[in-house]
Amino acid sequence: MGLLSSFNHWREAKYQSHLSDMKDQGKCPDCEGRGYTIYPYNEFAYFNSYECPGCQGSGHYTDWEEFR
Repeated sequence: MGLLSSFNHWREAKYQSHLSDMKDQGKCPDCEGRGYTIYPYNEFAYFNSYECPGCQGSGHYTDWEEFR
């Protein structure tokens, strides 16, 4: 189980690094400050974009932290 544990630690460290980078920039970590997320419909059609559920569409880190 050492390999699985190592992978989980690496993934958590990468996520924490992403959070700290987004906090420094003041952007929502889920949508990276765009205010919306994009969900692909399929590979040949258009992309659907929806208001970010993490920051409620504002794109700010403070709003993401509040709604989390």
